[in-house]
Amino acid sequence: MSEIDEGFYSRQLYVLGHEAMQRMATADVLVAGVRGLGVEIAKNVILSGVRSVTVQDEGHTGWTDLSSQFFLKEANLGQNRATCSLQQLSDLNPHVRVSAHDGPLDEELLLRFQVVVLTDSSLDDQRRFGDLCHSRGIKFIVADTKGLCGQLFCDFGEEFEVLDQDGETPVSAMIYSISKDNPGVVCTNEKHLFSDGTKVSFSEVHGMKELNSIGPVELTVRSPYSFGIGDTSAFSEYERRGGVVTEVKQPCMLHFKPLGEALLDDELNGRHKTLHLAFQALHGFVKKEQRLPRSWSQSDADVLLAMVRELNTAAQLEQLDEIAVRKLSCTAQGDLAPINAFIGGLAAQEVIKACSRKFTPLQQWLYFDALQCLPQGENQPAESFFSAKGTRYDGQIAVFGSAFQEKLERQKYFLVGAGAIGCELLKNFALIGLGAGEEGGITVTDMDFIERSNLNRQFLFRSQDIGKPKSEVAAKAVREINPQMNITAHQNRLDPDSEEVYGYDFFMGLNGVAAALDNVEARVYLDGRCVQHKRPLLEGGTLGSRGHTQVVVPHLTTSYGPADTNADDDIPLCTLKNFPHSIQHTLQWARDQFEGLFKQTPENVNLFLSDSGFVERTLGHREALEILGGVWSSLEDMNSGGQRPTTWEDCVSWARCQWETHYNTDIRQLLHCFPPEQLTRTGLPFWSGLKRCPHPLTFDPNNTTHMEYVVAAANLYGQIYCIRGTRDAAAIRIILEKVRVSSFTPNSSMTIHVNDQELQESMEKESDDEEKARLEMLKRALASPSLKGSVMQMYPVDFEKDDDSNFHVDYIVAASNLRAENYDIPTEDRLQSKRIVGRIIPAIATTTASVAGLMCLELYKLVLGHQDISCYCTSYICLAFQRIVQCLPNKPRQFQVAGETYTLWDDFRVEGRCGDQQEMTLGDLLQYIKEKYNLNICSLFYGRACLYNGQEDRHQLSVSDLVRKITKENIPPHTKMLELIPSFAEDECLESVPIRYLLL
Repeated sequence: MSEIDEGFYSRQLYVLGHEAMQRMATADVLVAGVRGLGVEIAKNVILSGVRSVTVQDEGHTGWTDLSSQFFLKEANLGQNRATCSLQQLSDLNPHVRVSAHDGPLDEELLLRFQVVVLTDSSLDDQRRFGDLCHSRGIKFIVADTKGLCGQLFCDFGEEFEVLDQDGETPVSAMIYSISKDNPGVVCTNEKHLFSDGTKVSFSEVHGMKELNSIGPVELTVRSPYSFGIGDTSAFSEYERRGGVVTEVKQPCMLHFKPLGEALLDDELNGRHKTLHLAFQALHGFVKKEQRLPRSWSQSDADVLLAMVRELNTAAQLEQLDEIAVRKLSCTAQGDLAPINAFIGGLAAQEVIKACSRKFTPLQQWLYFDALQCLPQGENQPAESFFSAKGTRYDGQIAVFGSAFQEKLERQKYFLVGAGAIGCELLKNFALIGLGAGEEGGITVTDMDFIERSNLNRQFLFRSQDIGKPKSEVAAKAVREINPQMNITAHQNRLDPDSEEVYGYDFFMGLNGVAAALDNVEARVYLDGRCVQHKRPLLEGGTLGSRGHTQVVVPHLTTSYGPADTNADDDIPLCTLKNFPHSIQHTLQWARDQFEGLFKQTPENVNLFLSDSGFVERTLGHREALEILGGVWSSLEDMNSGGQRPTTWEDCVSWARCQWETHYNTDIRQLLHCFPPEQLTRTGLPFWSGLKRCPHPLTFDPNNTTHMEYVVAAANLYGQIYCIRGTRDAAAIRIILEKVRVSSFTPNSSMTIHVNDQELQESMEKESDDEEKARLEMLKRALASPSLKGSVMQMYPVDFEKDDDSNFHVDYIVAASNLRAENYDIPTEDRLQSKRIVGRIIPAIATTTASVAGLMCLELYKLVLGHQDISCYCTSYICLAFQRIVQCLPNKPRQFQVAGETYTLWDDFRVEGRCGDQQEMTLGDLLQYIKEKYNLNICSLFYGRACLYNGQEDRHQLSVSDLVRKITKENIPPHTKMLELIPSFAEDECLESVPIRYLLL
């Protein structure tokens, strides 16, 4: 079996794992129908990494196809859809064989595949091929979209084993105690996350060692900190020295009905029951009339509704949503990119489940509609407004009409981020024609450059684009999809430093903003800018198979909001330094070591060499001794007692001594201060609970992890001194034979702090005489002219997680796992270590496509100008088990100032200077607010600066002069709006309405 290309599938591996992807790599998939929905499914499946994908389509490209089929162009009109799409589909993933079949579907073709997906198919074909696949053990999926509605069906056979139902990391907990009883009760150090019936295994249990060797045990939850595990009365007595309990995932067997039987199921809820009948009726309509209902034809809608009512005589639905049936009929001619993106993402995820046996498949029907996107109101344009125009937007005009299409093309939008979601949004923007008119346009900014790990989910990029700016390549790709697109690409980070580009005039010229960002801070900043300028914001994000979307509408909804600062994620320093109890702690320790040794110290050395005041400034720093000591040792060569290498052999020697210090000497010193049998003042074992008693390691050149540490550390040390290293382990072993390592001598005067409070108190104490003497000695040593004159600059290393040749991840994985071995913490493999330490967000193309589709459905509503909050949706999806939750956005919270009600969208907008007019003085501003709003300003702030707190002598200053005077900074020429926060004499509440002071 071929190895998984971790560089290409990096982010997806964190969602699926190696074993699931190995199973996928043996699967052959057929996607029948290569219109907009089919190509979306094929794209996502190819990116996921199955063995082969065949796309089948007998049809020829028409204008309607261009509304959602992103691999077809006007030049392909009249040509076969499958063959025209083949090359671009093949380019998506070099590891997947892609072929096209332009003949009909038949039994011989279907039997070549493990998974068959039908799109744009008749109900007769769905029944016929569904029965064949069910009888032959072929996983069978039907996906369909009609206008603003979508349908999905899965049949994975009589028996289908799911190996991992949710894909979540197994839950684990550290043990505090285990009773010797029937049932035995396990207590944990912290709240556990187990549920009744969970099966668990035990490891590292002391005393009651029988638990370490028995099979999975089913537990019964007793409290958030305890659970029962059956009879432990015959086991040995538990020793309070830790232990770990871990969930053991259990496979489950699922059973599916063939499509013909499943059509009779009545497990659907609400409107979905009506849509289940409506899609069947739609097939009957097409079979009879040889066409879909005409767009917004009331007579055709009457016919379809009658057919649904007839079906309901057997189904006996209590509530038939006749309005939904009529809307389905009126829009069924439509072919919409956002709906195809959403349903296509869901369908492709079901293919992945079929191939990998990971996650819970859909059982068996799913319906979705976005009918709230349609215009509100009773006035219905004539059918001619929705008729085909012979343009690439015909599939969209069939739903929304030509006037809406023109409005879409006039839009001016700002997209921040051209990564995974950004690429999918741009694809959808191009297909729907957002900003594609003469008056419209899209500005996209992304400061990043394309890396190989992006190619698996950022589908606009190819291998030849690696190293190029994301925004530029994405913009070029979008113009390939739709040559009419007006798109401008920037490489700017969105932050206060770029407000010269994205200032008042820029935002006021926009119709809306879309965020495709991967960090909360940037989202919060962009959200704040949208609130300031009263512009709508589309926001979305993913985490593995989970996704969310939010739409922010001025005055109607709340905003994305400020960052939720959570200090609980911070690891206590003492835990990192001496008392780790999880792999996250050892990985963070290893990352800190990397930063200190290979980045911060070299940077300090370079500052020392270039800045004569560095030493004096550092002497006032709490960590002056550590910083200056590191600088001196990095400059002084090894023969003189320093750590500066002159040869590769010196680098290897340094790495070996580092190993000895961290994994032997430091641990022995810790055990000298706190022996294994140490008791606390209350008589309890010191080494218990979250404190794991460590043991020193002995270096073994034949131990793989030991050598990986030395190889990586020596090479990194060589890099910061520009000394060339090697990966030749045999050559390094020869050098190691000559390295002398100092023997350990315990230091009885050393103090090791048990918690961060002790550490903080120690740091706040004044330096003792010994420390002062050492600092003075370092100061004199660093003042030596010969020291500066004899050395060259150093070369700091910036951590880069996605380059497997640079030793960065090698060092951190080895350093972390060795420390984990010290403390009997289960080690972690390279892939997961890289995810944790690199803060990598697991990602997969299916979720990204679905989220972007949902965002663009909200975009339709914004462009239509919906002002009813019930039309908008905040969405949460989990593709692992096809859970879709849509709810109304929250309304903006109201607050009162002097009896008047306001929200975050309200402000007092003041034109302080307009054209050549003289600018307002502070006195003018105070008077303006008093006259217009009947409020008296008693204090005024600009950021943290207090501009006014009753000082009458400031009344004659212009507001901008006052800002300059108080902040002692110039106002940048591009700044057109100052945000001033007032406090009013009438109501000095904590919340206030900002004054947005314009300098136009």
